Amino acid sequence: MQPLPAAAERRAAGAFLTRKLGLAVGWLMVAAIVWLSLTPSPPKLDVTLGDKLGHFGAYGALMFWFCQLYTRRATLIAHAMAFVAMGIALEFLQDASGFRSFELLDMGANALGVLLGWGAALILPRVLPARE
Repeated sequence: MQPLPAAAERRAAGAFLTRKLGLAVGWLMVAAIVWLSLTPSPPKLDVTLGDKLGHFGAYGALMFWFCQLYTRRATLIAHAMAFVAMGIALEFLQDASGFRSFELLDMGANALGVLLGWGAALILPRVLPARE
């Protein structure tokens, strides 16, 4: 077996680091959504339905990002289901907190954002190296 040429080895190492960074950014996005969902005073968008737009955009960006990292349909379905479930669970946690409110429309905005993020990933070119 021949060793990899130096250039190929550097490309492989670069792709590995890019992928690890992509995963780190994705999970930081999840953490940010959890924090923003449970903080007593989240930032406000001063537009009509700004709260719903925030939910829609955050979950859309999250799903789009993970679609850049994975290509297998089963993996994407699992992520989509997990993100929708996370949005539902966070709404119940908001209700239990006593300082945030439970809203069904937020759940809908989250789920719609996940679908839009996936749809955008199907249309737009890939920006990160995929694993699968």
